[in-house]
Parts: sequence; structure tokens; C-alpha cells
Amino acid sequence: MLRVGLTGGIGSGKSTVAGRLGELGAAVVDADVVAREIMEPGQPVLAQVRKRFGDDVIRADGTLDRAGLAAIVFTDPEALAALDAITGPAIAERIAQLREAVPAGAVSVHDMPLLVERGLWVREHVSIVVETDVETRVRRLVEHRDLDEQDARNRMAAQASDAERRAACDIVINNDGTPAETIAAVDAVWSERLDPWNENLVQGRHSRRPERVAVVEPRDDWAWRGARLVAKIAHALRDVAAVTEVEHVGSTSVPHLLAKDVLDVQVGVRELDAADAPEFRDAMRVAGLLPFDHITGDTPHPDGADGDGWRKRVYGSTDPKEIAHVHVRENGSPAWRFALLFRDWLVHEASERELYATEKRRLLGLHDTTSAYVDAKEPWFAAAFTRAHAWAAATNWTPR
Repeated sequence: MLRVGLTGGIGSGKSTVAGRLGELGAAVVDADVVAREIMEPGQPVLAQVRKRFGDDVIRADGTLDRAGLAAIVFTDPEALAALDAITGPAIAERIAQLREAVPAGAVSVHDMPLLVERGLWVREHVSIVVETDVETRVRRLVEHRDLDEQDARNRMAAQASDAERRAACDIVINNDGTPAETIAAVDAVWSERLDPWNENLVQGRHSRRPERVAVVEPRDDWAWRGARLVAKIAHALRDVAAVTEVEHVGSTSVPHLLAKDVLDVQVGVRELDAADAPEFRDAMRVAGLLPFDHITGDTPHPDGADGDGWRKRVYGSTDPKEIAHVHVRENGSPAWRFALLFRDWLVHEASERELYATEKRRLLGLHDTTSAYVDAKEPWFAAAFTRAHAWAAATNWTPR
């Protein structure tokens, strides 16, 4: 199933988006609802809160005085951290239980205000942030939740910033317009990305790479998208001891270089055989990445080199809007080393970067299919291999 993280600052209208996703068929687990449930009278978490914050946060009927507790924790970072330490584990455990119960094949949505703050976005296939102008959020909280304006601003200040959420999330839904416009945006995200992505996971299908070459000018979001993918893969493989590192490589890892809109990631392993182990393959599948079993190596360089050092395993994305290739190579092998060297060489050598861009433009005029274009670049790579290694020797470059 597709795992979706949904977040947004207080007052952003996240509940509207969550409600629409539920209407479209997603199984939505609301962290706020869970947080309220574990604080009901008789629950052990409420007793711990009472012990830490005193009887004043408990009403005469034994229920939690939420406004009173909020007034304490949202003006005192230490108190907020203490509350999180009490409630966080219980909320996480209950959410895990609810998501495990989601039927196979359904889209599972984790509606979580602190998705970014807690670093939970790395566990999701895709994360959505609902954004709304700050002053609009304050007005909504004052008018619809009866919060004092300063209380509203204190709560907002205790959460991640819009920039921090945007850096961690893959999809932004703007909620500054009308409710109908927000619903339309959710419907588009569902029909164009979430539903087909879930179907790809259920059916075990890769994302489809365009048959025609689609090289584009440098995009500002490649670095952020690459960083998010690296973090998600690293999290998925965190218990696989053979993994040494996960790095964004390829053309989209080089600023100012035109490229196909494809993310390339390299996973280093101590021994390549580890990539064939069930725990590795299962972890990659959980991350939404499926193997290309017919691809077993790169073209060896220089010409005549032992092909054993250029073996690899390759996985592809299932996201219909994000083509990604994950190259698993043995740490220390020539292929592993060259992927890192090629990236760093182009990052630091503007003239070589421009030569590569010129070659790409030339080949685009000769080949209109992706496979032919990729094959046609090999002679250029053969010459670049020598120049890159000469640069490495001159600069004392080593893989980081």
C-alpha cells in the first residue's frame, strides 16, 4: 500500500484535505484524534500528565483541561518537551496499530501536525503539506477555535516553519483560496499521483520512463528532491548492516547542469551479494523501489577493464510523477568510486560541466529515444573518465 504523510501548521486547513482524502478512499489515521483518545479519563497517559503538570490541568469531572495545558506548554519549550516525552510513545504505538490494520491495497494516510518536527516523513512514500498564509491561519484560529491571538501565535511558533515543511514534503497544497479550490487540488493530487502510485505498488510496476528524450534546464528542486529520496532510502535500509552510505549522484546532483528529470541515487554496500539478500530487497520494496533484475552492471572504464568492478544492482521508482533509479554498487569498486568522482568533478569544474552540457545538446539533435541517447553518451564518458581521474589526482580527491 501507499503510505502518505499529511501535515500543515495549526489553522492551515489540514483537516479539510484529510477529509477529502478519506472521501476518495484513503484510510486516514488522525494523530490529533489519537492524542485525545490517550488522554481520556482512566488512561495511564493522563495520569502521567497530571503527575508532571499538576491537578490544575484536570477539570472537576476528571477530563483534561486542554486550554490550560496548552497555555503552559506553548510558552515553555521545556514543558512542551516534557509533554511530548509523555504522550509521544503512546501516540506512536496506537498509530502503528491503526495503520497495520489498514486493508492491503488501500492508501494509508498519516494525518500528523508534527510529521516534520519528529522526522516521521522519512517513513512515508510521499508527504503532503497544506499551506496557508500566516495571518489567515491566525484569523481562523481566533474566529473558529476561540483562541486568543497571542495563544494562536505561540502555538504556531512552536511548530516547524513553512520553509522547513516544504523542504521535507513532496507535495504542497495551497489552502489560501476557496474550499472548492482546495478540494479540486486534492482531487488532482489523488487522480494524478496517489491513486496510480498505489496501483503501481499493488501491481509491482515501475514508473514509466518516457520513450522520447526529455532533457530539461537545471531545476532548483533537484537538490531537495534528491535529499528527500536519499533520506527515505537510508531510513528503509537502516537495519541492513551491509549498507555503507546513500548518496545523490548523476546529473541532477550537479547544480547548473541540464539533465533528464530523473533522480539517481547510489547505495554503497560492503559486498554486492548483500544486495541480493531478502532483507535488502524487502527493505527496498517497502520504500517503494522495485528491482530491474535484467540490469547487472555498468560499462567498464577504461576500455578493456575488468567488468567485475562494474557490477551493480538497480532499482526503480513506482511514483508516476518521479522517475528515480537507485544504483547499488560495492563500496570501493571502480564503478562506485567513479559515480562519486564524476559528480564532484562536474560540481567543481565549470568548464567540464559546460562540455558535458554541450555534448548532451548535440546528442539530443541526433537521437530521439532515451535508450539511444544513453548509449550515444558512452564515447564521451570514456574520455571523461580519464580527465576526471586526472583531476582527482591533481586535487587529492577521495570519496567522502
